[in-house]
Amino acid sequence: MDTVSIGKGLVAIAAALAVMTGIFSTIGQGYAAAKAVEAVGKNPEAESKIRSMLILGAGIAETAAIYGMLIAFLLIFVF
Repeated sequence: MDTVSIGKGLVAIAAALAVMTGIFSTIGQGYAAAKAVEAVGKNPEAESKIRSMLILGAGIAETAAIYGMLIAFLLIFVF
């Protein structure tokens, strides 16, 4: 076996793990949205506060997913 092919394989595995941040981010956002809908159903008066916290949390989760994608691109195209 050539060490270059092993290195490329490890980079591909690392890139796949980095892309998984997007998958887990999506799962977390779906869970947060479900809980926000449930909270609004229980307390409709707090809808604006719940919505603002949901948007803030979704933005942070999306940032983590974008960073994972950026790391995956760097691994694939730089190494």
